[in-house]
Amino acid sequence: MTHPAHPQSPVHGTWEPAPAARWEDAFLTGNGRHGALVSGDPNDDRVIVTHHTLVRPNGAEHARPPELAAALPALQDRLLAGDLTAAEEFTDGRPLQWVQPFHPAFQVRLRRPAGTVDGYRRSVDFTTGETRAECAGWTSRVFVSRADDVIVQYVTGPGLTLGICLDHHLPGAPKKLGVGHGALLTPEGAVLSLRARYPGSDRAYTGITLVAVAGGTTTLTPPAAAVEGADAVLLLTRVHRHTGERDVAGETRALRDLLATPGRSYDDQSAVPGRSCDDQRTVPGRSYDDQRTAPGQWYRDLLDRHLAAHRTAYTRVTLDLKADPAERALPGSALLARPRSAALLERLFAAGRYHLLSSSGLNPPRLTGLWTGEWDTAWSGAFTTDANLNLQTASAAATALPEVTEALAALVHRQLDDWRDNARAVFGARGVVAPAHTDGESGHAYHFSREYPLHLWTAGADWLLKPLVDHDETYGTQDPRTTAALEQVALFYEDFLTRTDDDGRLVVVPSYSPENRPKDGSWGAIDAAMDLSAARHALHTAADRHPGRADHWRALADRLPPHRTNDDGALAEWARPGLDDTYDHRHLSHLYGVWPLDEINPYDTPGLAEAAHRALELRGHENDSAHGHLHQALIAARLRDAGHVARALHSVLDGDYFHASLMSAHYPRRDVYNADAAHTLPALIVEMLVHSTPDRLVLLPALPEGWPAGELRGVRTRFGAGLDLAWSPGGATAHLRPHRTHRIELRTSSGARPLDLVAGEDRVLTLKT
Repeated sequence: MTHPAHPQSPVHGTWEPAPAARWEDAFLTGNGRHGALVSGDPNDDRVIVTHHTLVRPNGAEHARPPELAAALPALQDRLLAGDLTAAEEFTDGRPLQWVQPFHPAFQVRLRRPAGTVDGYRRSVDFTTGETRAECAGWTSRVFVSRADDVIVQYVTGPGLTLGICLDHHLPGAPKKLGVGHGALLTPEGAVLSLRARYPGSDRAYTGITLVAVAGGTTTLTPPAAAVEGADAVLLLTRVHRHTGERDVAGETRALRDLLATPGRSYDDQSAVPGRSCDDQRTVPGRSYDDQRTAPGQWYRDLLDRHLAAHRTAYTRVTLDLKADPAERALPGSALLARPRSAALLERLFAAGRYHLLSSSGLNPPRLTGLWTGEWDTAWSGAFTTDANLNLQTASAAATALPEVTEALAALVHRQLDDWRDNARAVFGARGVVAPAHTDGESGHAYHFSREYPLHLWTAGADWLLKPLVDHDETYGTQDPRTTAALEQVALFYEDFLTRTDDDGRLVVVPSYSPENRPKDGSWGAIDAAMDLSAARHALHTAADRHPGRADHWRALADRLPPHRTNDDGALAEWARPGLDDTYDHRHLSHLYGVWPLDEINPYDTPGLAEAAHRALELRGHENDSAHGHLHQALIAARLRDAGHVARALHSVLDGDYFHASLMSAHYPRRDVYNADAAHTLPALIVEMLVHSTPDRLVLLPALPEGWPAGELRGVRTRFGAGLDLAWSPGGATAHLRPHRTHRIELRTSSGARPLDLVAGEDRVLTLKT
């Protein structure tokens, strides 16, 4: 590692003894806006540039939710009368429309004459976000600055000879992509630009790379630059998606200003006088002795500014499973071959938090986080909100990453107007309905089909707001934006929940359980368990923050039907009698009340918890999606079934789901690059060791037999306390640091007892195993 840990401490990074041959194995760095995939090849160093805004126009940018509200009463009548296929006709006839697909921008390529690669090693340091590759005197370092929003690469070596270009030729790039290049000599070295206009669109993206060279000579070989005999090269890269034309000169000045020390500006140095892109004269060998700084110092200054934000966030929480120091020293690829290794779990926990933090900023993580090396990204690289995004961000509150919660909040609040359009167009209601897929630009619900009637799904807003509520509980705040959004969800249910059954109970009709259907019915049905749980939770949560409407909203929630237990003793996926379960499915939507909600648990609702556990036992794995296995494990942890947790976790660890980069795949054998497993794993590990609500702390609810000792430090609880937990075969110790005064219930294997916490007064709890 760049910052090696003590051999008795967990490792906060990973390394490999060879460059990345596949983009999936490239090490990752990002700041929640820009991302970089770093190959570390000393002879052809490739840094693939990504940005959260890079989505390809495909017509969806103009798509609107279907105008179906006028037909809703007739659909409800047919469904309530027993027509199980009625919802298949509830559409405006359009074909399935995917959201705009996420794609990479280009790769910054640094080619050098083939040389020795003795002593090669590449690594990524999670504490700094810096990747590093080195061999035989050559070193390349890359990070993406949280402070300056720029991709920074610094290459050193004796007599560096490099060809530098911006290369858009990545797998799946459109043949008619309109690409234009620019190259210009500057006092520091050169500026390279690439403008790519999407086929048939007025939209484009422009990338700028500033090249600063120490020593040697710099020439232009348009569209590339050539450096000979240099001591060091610093590259700064940004990319912007836009309409019209981008001001390349202005972007160049902005990059050059990052190199300015106090009192020095580059505004008057836009180019070397008299030189154009076609001018291939050289900048004479340059000495930095008479300048206030040089590429090395610029790099250190940029890194220091970045570390203040990144390192602080990353180091808040650590996991130590007392792994074998020899295994901790292994490269990631070798460690992945030891799926029962404690060192592997330590590293995956650290990598998961690192990648989650690095992909969260402007937006939360996509299906691929913030990274992809090809244009044909699976499922459009969307934000999929009926499980995937929700699982990926599940650890934000507990593992002290408010940056992730804020990124999710930014996406939600930016799209609330579109959510209102969904509620009005499809349901004729006030309030909001969230889409199941979004590209980050539009929040309209237009991705649906007969087999996936996602426009019928009404639980999404509650699931997306749940982490924002958890954050407020954790930090003792109430974000007014969240409070306002909760009111909008409650208003939707006021207008939507108007139909009743023979017992006077409100009916959720139509209702959809992502992405499943009843055994003998169709996808659009009645009273899906998830919809019932979401409606109850949303109404009660909104009532907590809006006293003036509280009685009405709570009364509405209380009129919803209870969950149903089916003939197998399992919590039914649809509470409506006659809708039988389809067990072999990757989603566990019906157990939403267990996780992430606290509606069903072994302490307050033991009967429902038993039925939920039976439903979990009967659930199949369908296509072995990573998110399905880990979703099962999260629910099992809430139900205190350590054995089921271990089996689900081992399905992922044994299934070859992780690339050498420690980013994960959607299917076994590293099939389809996908961040679900990588980002969800930290949430699962915390749930196995600690579960908290605003009034309860459960310690070691699902501790696996293979974890005899360990420490989890820095986690946050929803009752407003920091927590360090250490356990061993002899017992456990929990160190609580309360930030507010409160009485909670403490649950351990010994039972339950009240625990009074006082703000500012630490409590140390000693438990027997």
